[in-house]
Amino acid sequence: MQLQQLHDPRSTTCSYLIWDEATREAAIIDPVQDQLARDLRLLKDLGLTLRYALETHVPIDHITASGQLRELLDAAVLVPEGYGSKNPDVLLRDNDLIPLGNGRIRVISTPGHTGCGVSYYIPGAVFTGDTLLVGSCGRTDLQSGDAGVLYDSITRRLFTLPDDTVVYPGHNGAGRPASSILDEKRHNPRIGNGRTREDFIAIMKNLRLDPPSALHEALPVNLRNGIATMEPRSA
Repeated sequence: MQLQQLHDPRSTTCSYLIWDEATREAAIIDPVQDQLARDLRLLKDLGLTLRYALETHVPIDHITASGQLRELLDAAVLVPEGYGSKNPDVLLRDNDLIPLGNGRIRVISTPGHTGCGVSYYIPGAVFTGDTLLVGSCGRTDLQSGDAGVLYDSITRRLFTLPDDTVVYPGHNGAGRPASSILDEKRHNPRIGNGRTREDFIAIMKNLRLDPPSALHEALPVNLRNGIATMEPRSA
């Protein structure tokens, strides 16, 4: 599969366009509404057919474009089970396989940053959303987050992937576009280099972070797939 990392400067969100080179079928992970025009243009320029808009978790720092991509391109909206989205097309569960052209995307359940969340794995790469960031991880003090659960998701699920797996995070705030499982195991200051579960919980408890400025605007809209008002979809 081919992929391209995309950025939203305002929220520092990283979205990912993935496609099968032979069939030109594509999926986009964590699309951002502010970048909709760019993404539509890119799909057209690359000659791709968008089949899926995939969410790793409910975002609160930007408004998703998934609902508009469904309206404009008939892309299916896929979200983790428990997400709370109104009228998604598919609720994803652990180890689900999403067909894309001649390949498949595997769903890995990785809650903890929020009450529900997933990462997406293709051979050689994992798209971790806000679960695992380059040299960091997502906060756990909002949206039913749980530091112990996040520790388990990272150490028992993501850190069991092959060491050379490329980690593509949901934000590029560290200034590095990607990392590797081995690098995060060794050098991530929050959870790498043998940090215990108790160490990690204490670190996360003491972060004292301000809530995202877009929280109250983004959350209710994102539960409607980024659509300000939504009529029930017909069966």
